[in-house]
Amino acid sequence: MVFDVDSTLINDEAIELLAARAGKREEVAEVTERAMRGELDFEASLRQRVLTLAGLDESVLDSVSKELSPTQGAKELIAAIHERGGQAAAVSGGFIQLLVPVKEKLGFDIERANTLEVVDGKLTGQVVGKVIDRQAKADALLEWASKLGVPQHRTIAVGDGANDLGMMEVAGLSVAFCAKPVVQQKAKIALNERDLSLLIQLLP
Repeated sequence: MVFDVDSTLINDEAIELLAARAGKREEVAEVTERAMRGELDFEASLRQRVLTLAGLDESVLDSVSKELSPTQGAKELIAAIHERGGQAAAVSGGFIQLLVPVKEKLGFDIERANTLEVVDGKLTGQVVGKVIDRQAKADALLEWASKLGVPQHRTIAVGDGANDLGMMEVAGLSVAFCAKPVVQQKAKIALNERDLSLLIQLLP
């Protein structure tokens, strides 16, 4: 099972918490909302939002990671996946520096996310390497399934925004979790209660 992170595995949009430190939360939240509805190109919108973080001290990553709250039922669902011999993965259009502490709390197996560039202890407002966008999320699901020997039809993708539609299209089962309308329309299952443990019944 491959999860989106922001507003799926966690209740927060982490980039908005970072932007709040730079006094840009409202500006960034508006761009995030439009990107998740599919109105903006994700990579361009991400780069625009990350630029607002330039100059922030690297220590904000640690303090923001402590604020992130796992979604109700996330830990129980991941435990249930493991009990059945499955693997739980997280792929995020957010940032690896914030995702690793979430992994420690929830216990998923594999993760992939963007890396915020840090130079001399400060965020530069840039990301390092290829941006994790809609296509990169789909590629991650297929790559992990192949490496783990999991048939594609036995994969499940869970997400809430337009950026998740790629991995939902290639997964055996797609779940829209408290999702934007465009995602609800295209997913095979829509769950509109913020409790991930309700998905345990989907597990084989």
